[in-house]
Amino acid sequence: MSGPSASRAAAASVATALFLLGLKAVAAWRTGSVAMLGSLADTGLDLVASLVTLWGVRVAATPADREHRFGHGKAEALAALFQVALISVSAIGIGWQALSALLGGETSRDAGYGIAVSVVAMLATVLLLGYQRRVIAATGSLAISADNVHYQSDFALNGAVILALVLEQWLGLGGADPVLGVAIALWLMFGAWRAASAAVDQLMDKEWPEEKRRRFLEIAARHPELAGIHDLRTRTAGAQDFVQFHVWVDPQMTVAEAHRVMDEVEARLARDFPGVEILIHVDPEGQEDKEGVLPAAIAEEPSQ
Repeated sequence: MSGPSASRAAAASVATALFLLGLKAVAAWRTGSVAMLGSLADTGLDLVASLVTLWGVRVAATPADREHRFGHGKAEALAALFQVALISVSAIGIGWQALSALLGGETSRDAGYGIAVSVVAMLATVLLLGYQRRVIAATGSLAISADNVHYQSDFALNGAVILALVLEQWLGLGGADPVLGVAIALWLMFGAWRAASAAVDQLMDKEWPEEKRRRFLEIAARHPELAGIHDLRTRTAGAQDFVQFHVWVDPQMTVAEAHRVMDEVEARLARDFPGVEILIHVDPEGQEDKEGVLPAAIAEEPSQ
């Protein structure tokens, strides 16, 4: 489950965004850099997005209730989509400002201060990214993953600000600042597209990756009293995985025996897929309610 670790990661991103927002606001005012302004705008949206992420992971960690029997995991996907909208708005605004500056011939100033601020921001972002990645590896949180995309872009933005100031003010390459502003906008749109794809997949109950499905089937099929497995369906909501499938057993098996076998199958699966909610439907061997079903030891046929 995402629970406390994801909540702490979301709170850490809020604190980092607040720190960077104040730092970059002063830097944008002193330097007049479009790239710095873009970085400031991105951090401001990061703060809002991080607050939404904090809400999303806390709601997602709420236990199932009478009206939400499958839990609240999809709150993370909704939070991620909100973040995508913010990233897109930020990218459009930065791109517009960069093009205006490029056409208007505007230049930045006070490169030293802007570079120092960007270096500090990059160090803070590296610390947050490392923490977020540990949480993502442990929980699979979609909202934290989307937030991680934000801060990856923030790291790239700060690097672009440094490059823009160096090229324009120290090397005399006019227009470098707005050109890199456009590049930043394009990078943000790409990040938004990646985050949106993952969120939509969860909301649409996309199946697990094929390798994960196959490994699940292989473990389930090892039980000697199963004659076949079919109609496997998988989905993910937040950090919670759900699986349901049909199995064939000996038609002479009693209800009590079938129950014992299912408990044993679930126990085996729980060792390799901890926390997965599993629903098994038992069919007597030979009942063909699906076409093209394969033996348990081989694979299964997805429902049509």
